[in-house]
Amino acid sequence: MFFPIGDENVKGGHKPYFSYLLIAINVALFFYELQLGERLASFLEHFAFMPYEVVRLQDIHALFTSMFLHGSWMHLIGNMMFLWVFADNIEAVLGNFRFLGFYLLGGIVAGLTQAILFADSMTLTLGASGAIAAVLGAYLIMFPASKIRVLFIVFPFNVPAILFLGLWIVQQLMSGYGALSASADTGGVAWWAHIGGFVFGFIAGIYYRITLKTAQEHYV
Repeated sequence: MFFPIGDENVKGGHKPYFSYLLIAINVALFFYELQLGERLASFLEHFAFMPYEVVRLQDIHALFTSMFLHGSWMHLIGNMMFLWVFADNIEAVLGNFRFLGFYLLGGIVAGLTQAILFADSMTLTLGASGAIAAVLGAYLIMFPASKIRVLFIVFPFNVPAILFLGLWIVQQLMSGYGALSASADTGGVAWWAHIGGFVFGFIAGIYYRITLKTAQEHYV
């Protein structure tokens, strides 16, 4: 398994305060989940989203709250590592509050994508993956030549962002196609939330790269 552990950081730009804050909030809420015990199921029923309910305009708030919750240590660690590696460069160029708005909107678009495609699913969906996928989509456009430090087993090496993220989205598309073919969100992974978030971030990245003229010197 290839796992990102670092990248080339933008020189200058805005400090990634919200990137760090988002990581802290996700970690804190996971520890809160751990101490809920028998109350966890009820908590997740209220704050994780269910496609069946969302498309029927029920518990819409869960599209927002679900992106701060995680189902396991590996779920949390994987998401937070991706957020740590990729989000700081995006925030450095976009600015703090623009980045926060982009991240949250990306997560909501990701959740809606999953909900619309699996409108009859009663599977609870949670995690920051959709919002992080939006970050990855923007990163592909804004920093395609950035070197991503990847760990394979115990061997680190560098690959261009365009290659790493290109392979990542291909994997998501293949898995997402399989889920659609099976007419179910199988495997416990919301593949189409990842795809929807990535497409949103990709389009937003094009827009930001064109419009943020003052940030062009930061692009790799």
